[in-house]
Amino acid sequence: MAEHPHWLKVLQTNDQRLFDTVCDLQELVTSDNALSKKTKMLMMMLGDAFLARPNGVRILANRARSFGATEEEIVETIQVGYYMGGLSVLFPGLNAFDDVPL
Repeated sequence: MAEHPHWLKVLQTNDQRLFDTVCDLQELVTSDNALSKKTKMLMMMLGDAFLARPNGVRILANRARSFGATEEEIVETIQVGYYMGGLSVLFPGLNAFDDVPL
């Protein structure tokens, strides 16, 4: 498994039981099942755009790419966000692209 992000290391240090629960849920949610990992990463990227979390958008877009998402799929996912939530979703969503320093 990849190295844990800082927040997860802090959780592990302070609450091993919750850390284990979070990791188990992460494994369940991000596994290939009826939905592919790629689709799930695109969905989570969209969720982070709605929550105005630009760093999460960037991280999840790159994870989606690593699972085979094309730039067109990422663009279309951001378009759905804009359609549903307007500019408040579009602006953080643009962080899916490297050339947007927002």
